[in-house]
Amino acid sequence: MTVSEREPEKYSKNAPESRLALVRRARRINRELAATYPDARAELDFTTPLELLIATVLSAQTTDVRVNATTPELFVMYPNAQAYAEANPEELEEILRPLGFFRAKARAVIGLGKALVDRYDGEVPGRLKDLVTLPGVGRKTANVVLGNAFGVPGITVDTHFGRVARRLGFTTEEDAVKVEAEVGELFPKRDWTMLSHHLVWHGRRVCHSRTPACGACSISHLCPSYGTGETDPDKAAKLVRPGPERPAQAGRPLVAPK
Repeated sequence: MTVSEREPEKYSKNAPESRLALVRRARRINRELAATYPDARAELDFTTPLELLIATVLSAQTTDVRVNATTPELFVMYPNAQAYAEANPEELEEILRPLGFFRAKARAVIGLGKALVDRYDGEVPGRLKDLVTLPGVGRKTANVVLGNAFGVPGITVDTHFGRVARRLGFTTEEDAVKVEAEVGELFPKRDWTMLSHHLVWHGRRVCHSRTPACGACSISHLCPSYGTGETDPDKAAKLVRPGPERPAQAGRPLVAPK
């Protein structure tokens, strides 16, 4: 029997946790979050690696919902890297205006298009070391593209992932690169992309920054930070935010039953 197949006991704050126990608990949490969010995925709409790359760059300092409302027109107008490289800045800015910081974002995607044309014949590279050389593309964006457009496992450390990982005791690090490395050691590489979706979805819907909905959390029995937020089930249920993939359900938590 492998480590991942054994079921750990309920987490206890009062008992020290061995490395083996941490690995077992972490992997159980991932399985339970998979059951809680069976539709977990990248919440940016895309059909090609280029579309995902552009959408991810544009998602900085705005919401995925707003990006998804903007990109259909954008992707029709600019179907390839060459089109971005040759884009008229004023026309591109007008399309991107609803996203905020539209001038900077227009410059960013034009520069990205030029770099793709000049260095990679207009194609999005499928390697981390190549992606991070592109203007405006860091490890987070690169891992989003690799994991969701190329099927290359990667951990995407955004604010939600980092917050939830720390609350769950997977890491104490604040630096995104260190979080990625430390959390990655707890899971098989094949699980990294879906783990990222699970923690991000949970952070957006339940484990909020200011007031987590502890009483409506499907993994509260495995969480060392239980009690950080609202523990009353009825009050916690009102704190749960529905994702864009399903409607709100008044008074009911959008999590799987324990």
